[in-house]
Amino acid sequence: MNALTVDNLSVTYDKSPVLQRVGFEIPEGSLTGIIGPNGAGKSTLLKSVLHLIPRLTGDIKVYGKPYKEQRNLIGYVPQRSEVDWDFPTNALDIVLMGRYGHIGLFRRPKKKEISLAKEALKKVGMEDYANRQISQLSGGQQQRVFLARALVQDAQIYFMDEPFAGVDAATEKAIMNLMQQWKYEGKTVLVVHHDLQTVEDYFDHVLLLNKTPVSYGPTQQVFTMENLERTYGGAISFIGKSAQVIQERG
Repeated sequence: MNALTVDNLSVTYDKSPVLQRVGFEIPEGSLTGIIGPNGAGKSTLLKSVLHLIPRLTGDIKVYGKPYKEQRNLIGYVPQRSEVDWDFPTNALDIVLMGRYGHIGLFRRPKKKEISLAKEALKKVGMEDYANRQISQLSGGQQQRVFLARALVQDAQIYFMDEPFAGVDAATEKAIMNLMQQWKYEGKTVLVVHHDLQTVEDYFDHVLLLNKTPVSYGPTQQVFTMENLERTYGGAISFIGKSAQVIQERG
């Protein structure tokens, strides 16, 4: 079964098209990178699938059913820049928010939820920061807290928006290990990603996007110089297995 099916998705901002006629199917148990230049609509794609922003057209199915019927199967890690890090709360409370879908928004977490949240913080190396205010954490530490929140959601399909942006090497490795663990468990992960040099190592499927899909499929088939040039509209240099945009034009 496909974990996610997107059909004829279009999104506009102030009547300007951001996404047009986007359609693809994500197989269950895959790790998919969403790749494209700035302004390509990558984050917009995630938000529209998650019903966080309105769409002009489009049909979204999660495991064959409408999103609203399957939302408890979904975990989401937003961009760090979209989070109010000055909000007066600590790391443990942020992780506990990931359990609200299971216990209800207005019910107090019980010992089970607190234990799960602490265990998740331990898995991402943040157990000693449980009571630390989130504004006092480094960028990498903040991202690890959000990973712990995703862990306790116990979702079947995860959406991650630029999870590697601005983090240190140790945090990037921790994120990658977690995503590989989810894949091993048969879960599905979609990741907005910008570093072309790690695509082949990180993802088994790739969606190349520039407002409309350029190509989608297994990484070895899709992640080619020709497709990257079509996606970025400029010259691409391959360095060994990796690719790097060396010029954008037009």
